[in-house]
Amino acid sequence: MELSAGTRLGPYEILAPIGAGGMGEVYRAHDTRLGRDVAVKVLPESLARDPERMARFEREAHVLASLNHPNIATVYGFEAGAIGMELVEGPTLAERIGGRAMPVDEALPMAKQIAEGLEYAHEKGVVHRDLKPANVKLTADGNVRILDFGLARVLEAPPPAGNLSISPTMALSATQAGVILGTAAYMAPEQARGAAVDKRADIWAYGVVLYEMLTGKPPFAGETVSDTLAAVLRSEPQWDVIPTEIRRLVRRCLEKDPKRRLRDIGEARVAIEDVLAGLPEAQPASAARAGRFSKHVRFAPWLLAAALLLTTLVISGVHFRETPPAERVVRATIALPAKAQVLSFVLSPDGRYLTLAARVDGTQRLWLRPLDALDPQPLPGTEEGQYPFWSPDSRYIGFFAQGKLKKIAVTGGAVQTLCDAPDGRGGAWNQQGVIVFAPSLVSAGLQRVPAVGGAPSPVTRAESGAHRFPIFLPDGHRVLYLANGSKTADQQGIFVASLDSKESRQVLADVSNAFYAPPVAGSRLAHILFVRNGALMAQPVHPATLQLAGEASPVVDGVGSGPHVGFFRFSGSSDAR
Repeated sequence: MELSAGTRLGPYEILAPIGAGGMGEVYRAHDTRLGRDVAVKVLPESLARDPERMARFEREAHVLASLNHPNIATVYGFEAGAIGMELVEGPTLAERIGGRAMPVDEALPMAKQIAEGLEYAHEKGVVHRDLKPANVKLTADGNVRILDFGLARVLEAPPPAGNLSISPTMALSATQAGVILGTAAYMAPEQARGAAVDKRADIWAYGVVLYEMLTGKPPFAGETVSDTLAAVLRSEPQWDVIPTEIRRLVRRCLEKDPKRRLRDIGEARVAIEDVLAGLPEAQPASAARAGRFSKHVRFAPWLLAAALLLTTLVISGVHFRETPPAERVVRATIALPAKAQVLSFVLSPDGRYLTLAARVDGTQRLWLRPLDALDPQPLPGTEEGQYPFWSPDSRYIGFFAQGKLKKIAVTGGAVQTLCDAPDGRGGAWNQQGVIVFAPSLVSAGLQRVPAVGGAPSPVTRAESGAHRFPIFLPDGHRVLYLANGSKTADQQGIFVASLDSKESRQVLADVSNAFYAPPVAGSRLAHILFVRNGALMAQPVHPATLQLAGEASPVVDGVGSGPHVGFFRFSGSSDAR
């Protein structure tokens, strides 16, 4: 029965429902005794009416309340048939995954934190038994919190041998197929058979969660509960979709025979630490996407075009660390077409090419400069081209010309028109083949269109001013962009929007185009590069939420502006090789 606002359960005053599941209903509540908001899980009536189980629950609740770890949501205690727990704000890991593979350099630091939480609890003799992405929260400060730790065992009635209802949610909500299926997909084989389980069931579930983070899909799934459990018991996952450097660990976690499974979750933590330590070498593209920020600034490569009246900067990244290694600064000058007026430029994601929108002898077109060649070459068919941007595989260049959004292969050939764009101001292209672009200079929101062409649809709405210069974040569905031209301060600056919703919010008040550098190995923070008062700045942010984490730091002075307000002459590459 749903509780209404104002209902009192001991010291807890119910404020609003949060959700419901097989283990009970969850509410936001106010702890009137300690003056703080908490999450309250109201126990199922079947448990509350059983004195023996309630006594057992009360004893074990004291054990859960003793767990004190930064990656475990704290259980405060048991009051009036309800559990008082830490209220963790933020999305769940299931929401973050959203059916999409996470970048390795974002997934592994989160997986390491989950392993650390499990390791601590296992050392205290507590097994989770219901680990899944929906039971992991992502906080604004970049940490993870594991929810409902140990409650599966506490709430479980002793079943007869072989009874499948020991599934943490099945016994309590056997008619909720969606809930059952979600839990069944993370059950260890011995748990599915009704056998006794120990910490190795958590290790199995951890492997399933890690697989889903890296691929966007759980390794075992079916249309019904029976199909899912059959897959758990008999099927093998598709191993070749897991990055090679982490594949062995995932396989060890998902050994069906618990005697062959990873013996301790601490081994998983160590394995991930080893992979993270070697990530820049093992995953050059991912590590370079993250950039390199350091107290000593490293640029690979710098592009300082001496022919420009305004400074041009090309950044592969920078990374601030507590104890920076010896870094070497690389500077280079890129030869431009003779008598060229460069309007905009951008590095390819693989760091091999620079494409320019330049006017030479009165003709404006795109130019392509391989960084291992001496001279840029014009791209035929790109006359009047401006604001180029790259496909994620560095094979195609998108651009705007003659009131259209177009694309051309880096090898040349025919230009393809994708859709109308009366006065385009920047575009971005994700791994799923979606292009987000700014169709006009004045009073227009961002639009999206398939990379093969088609009718565009809106992404953002500009009530005043215009949205320009979008870039995709690594998840492929969030977009950073510049909002400019509004008369109100809260409608200007660097914003983030999502392809999956109509919501957008301001990240920084600075009027500048931006570049995003995801976390590198050993760091939980990403960085947004932008220009403030002529200086290139690096703002640390939490990658899951883009909440600011400290103050912005200057990287280099003297960054000149482009021909339009908010567009500055710098570009970043996804590869530092």
